[in-house]
Parts: sequence; structure tokens; C-alpha cells
Amino acid sequence: MQQITTYCHAVALMETDNVHKIYHDNEYGFPLDDDNELFGRLILEINQAGLSWTTILKKKENFFNAYDGFDVFKVSQYGEKDFTRLLNDAGIIRNRLKINAAIENAKKIIAIKEEAGSFKKWLDDRHPLTKEEWVKIFKKTFKFTGGEIVNEFLMSAGYLPGAHIKECSVYKNVLAAKPMWLVKKK
Repeated sequence: MQQITTYCHAVALMETDNVHKIYHDNEYGFPLDDDNELFGRLILEINQAGLSWTTILKKKENFFNAYDGFDVFKVSQYGEKDFTRLLNDAGIIRNRLKINAAIENAKKIIAIKEEAGSFKKWLDDRHPLTKEEWVKIFKKTFKFTGGEIVNEFLMSAGYLPGAHIKECSVYKNVLAAKPMWLVKKK
């Protein structure tokens, strides 16, 4: 029996239409330039806490629909009615803390956009940092962002290396997309 040691190895053994294979081959580790996409990825990573990534990937479209296409501005305007709607939506993770974190983090990203121009620019301006430095900043800035959530968010969005091993067939595609972890500040 072949030993599975990385996400890349595990995905290589999966069916081609598996949610993990689709995510691994087309999204994981590729840089995200759009603030709404970054916000959406953060929502997904927060919701994964304590659950399997398979569950989140299978519900990804439901999250997209429930959170208005991950539109940061719209989510930042959510009130009690939206909170209740999300809490009753069986298509997503119905956890009060995670729903609150999505709404509060949207508000914080709006404030960041006003200050820095965009969430992406805010992230870019702090690059490069170690995982530990990123975790400190995220814990101070956002809700429900522990070490694993921050690590996976930043790795999945191209700010930290490690999404793919060099032997992975997707690795060269990620490099061609020029993730931030390749960029050295002057």
C-alpha cells in the first residue's frame, strides 16, 4: 500500500471529478487578486475549523450563494435578519461564531480597503512574513483566525509556500502564476 504523505499525493490517487482534485489542480496555492475571492477563501478556511475540508468543498457553492457571492461590502452590511438566515441555512455550516466572524471580518476588510486601498494590497504590503508573524497580525485584526486557519488561508492564496510539492504536476502552474511567496521585498 502506498503511503500518503502530502495533499498532492492524496489527490493524485483520487478520481478526476473529486472535489479535492478540482480544488487542488485549479485553486490551491494559486494567487488571488480579487478582494471578494480572498474574503471567500477566508470564510471557507474559518468554516473548515473542526470539520473536514471535504465537507467545505462540497458546500462551497452553497457558501458562495449564502454570502452574496462573497461580496465583502454586502456581507459587511448584514444585520440580524441575515445572521438568522445564515444560521438557518442547512447548505452551510450553521455555527454562530463562524457566521459572526464572516460578518465582522467583512467589516474589517472594508476598513482595511479604506485605509490601504484593498485587502490584497494590505496583504501584499505585509509580505514577506513568517507564519508566526502572520498569525499575530490576523489574530489582532480578524475574528476566528487561529494558526491553522491563517496558515491554510495564506498558503491557499499564494502568500506562504507549501501548497504543492515540487514533484506535483500542478507545482509549475502555481509558479507560473507568480505567487507572493516567490516575491522578495527589496
